[in-house]
Formats: sequence, structure tokens, C-alpha cells
Amino acid sequence: MAYFLGVDVGGTKTHAVVIDDDGRLCGFGRAGAGNPEDVGLDGLHAVLVEAVTGALAERSLGLEEISGAGFGIAGYDWPHDLAPITATVARLGLACPVRIVNDAVPGIVVGTREGWGVGLVAGTGCNCWGWDREHRREGRVTGNGTWMGEHAGAGELVHRAMQLVGRAWTRRIDPTALTDAFVAHTGSAGVDELVAGYATHRLRIGAEAASLVFDIAAAGDPTAQGLIEWAGRELGELANAVIRQLGFEDLEFEIVMTGGMFGAGEPLIAGLRRTVHALAPGARFVPLNAPPVLGSALIGREMAGRPLDDAVRSALIASYRSPDQ
Repeated sequence: MAYFLGVDVGGTKTHAVVIDDDGRLCGFGRAGAGNPEDVGLDGLHAVLVEAVTGALAERSLGLEEISGAGFGIAGYDWPHDLAPITATVARLGLACPVRIVNDAVPGIVVGTREGWGVGLVAGTGCNCWGWDREHRREGRVTGNGTWMGEHAGAGELVHRAMQLVGRAWTRRIDPTALTDAFVAHTGSAGVDELVAGYATHRLRIGAEAASLVFDIAAAGDPTAQGLIEWAGRELGELANAVIRQLGFEDLEFEIVMTGGMFGAGEPLIAGLRRTVHALAPGARFVPLNAPPVLGSALIGREMAGRPLDDAVRSALIASYRSPDQ
């Protein structure tokens, strides 16, 4: 029996799985944050050892029994990142073919029927990557959010909402119910204290407040509704950038939606869909219904010479169990 390893390294947690040739889950391991930008290369190595050891232990497997491995790693963003990350992964002692990708890519592999397309992430932040059919070419954005003009994860949505609260306070726009919502959320004495505190960085309002924007929009506030439409268009422009890079405009392909922002449903997705379909009418939007680490395992399987197979993918998703079960 051949076994394959998949690892998903994130900014808050690291997961590892071992699967067999038929797509059955054989082992699961976990560890803490592993993004080398935050924990360094030694920290990355430590979480890899912990997670991979845990995944192998369920079947008492050794590293020498792994035939292929895939690693989705947060913090692998630029070509110069690859050499040090590859050296860190090599310290595990795997003797099989290995592929390292950005952590946005495995979601494409496990989230699409054919293992290629576009992965659009809208959680605390936002990101977008794409993989072509042959897994030879990547498309991507910078992943640096507002700093590089890429919107709209939850953090960017809240930042934009507070800009609109400020505009309403200065009477650049009509009053908005967002003002009272953020006053209540922060415990401010009123809008003056809210705006002054936020403008001088004494008051921090994070991504957790994004749900307020959706609630106010659902209650009919036109400013909040326009903000949700803006977020959908911005996410659509991220997808369109990747579509242009990969030449997908005239193809039928899937866009995998990952992250809590998409829980808002149609109010957000409608603007996204219109923006993308204006460029690529054959794009289909699908939610990610499996953890990205399974996509890493399928990449590992591919590295061992097995083609991506929707039946194997489906079997793997069906066999997955949450680590909390």
C-alpha cells in the first residue's frame, strides 16, 4: 500500500494528514502556528515535526513509507522564500518527491472537480491564487491586503466601514446606521469619541466587527448595503487578475470560495459573480467543503505519479474526520 502526506501550515495552526492510494484518511496530526514570517524557520520546522509525527503515528508509519508529499505553507509568497522553506522541509528526512505551494493552492485542488481553477480567500484578510490544468503555471495577487490595494477580507471591510462612519461624521455622506452600531460595539460615549479614538489609533476595531456590517446591511441601511456590494466587486477584481494571468477568460472553470466572509451569502457573492462573469462567463462558484490539508495530500499523491481523480478526491472528503470528533 502506498501512502501520501499532506501538510497545511497556517498562521494559527498546522495540520498534517496521511492518505492511502484509494483516498482513505489514515492519520491526522496537528500543531500550532507555522508561518515562518511569524515563527521563523526553526519554528516552522518544530510544527512540521509535531504535526507529521502525529499523522504517521496512527498507523505506526515511518517517513520511508511515504511515496509523495505536498505542503501548503503560509508565508511562501515570493520566489526568494522557496529555498529556505525547502531546506526546512528537507530537515524532516522525507525520501519521496515533495511539492511546496502557497497555502491558498491546496483548496483549489480539493475544492474543484478537476483539481485546477481559482482559489479566492476572504477571511480575516483576502488572497487569490490560481493553478492551470497541468499544475505548471500559477496566478496570484500579492496577498498584502490594503497595503497593496487588495480588498476585501473582514479586516479591510471593517476599515472601509469606519472610513464611511468618518465621512458621515464630517457630512461628506448621509448618516448611516453603521455609526450607532460601531459606537455600541466599542462602548464609546458617542460618535465623537468613536471617530477620535479610531483616527488617533487609541481605539482598535478588528475583523471581528465585520458581522456588524452585514447585520446593518440586512436591516436596510443603504451605506452598509453599498459597502457589501463594494466588497463583492473588490473580491471579483482579485479573481479577475488571476484569470487574466492564466488566460482563463474563455474557459469553463471553478472558483473555490474559502473563508468566513462568504458566510454572508448572496449579498456578497452577487457583486463577486457579476464582476467575474463580465470577464469570464464560464466561471462557476463553489464553496470549499473540505479542509485544505486534504488538497495538500492530493498534491503529494500527484507527486508520486498518480493523476488527480475526482473519485479519489470524493472518497477522501467522505473519509475525513474532524480532529475534534
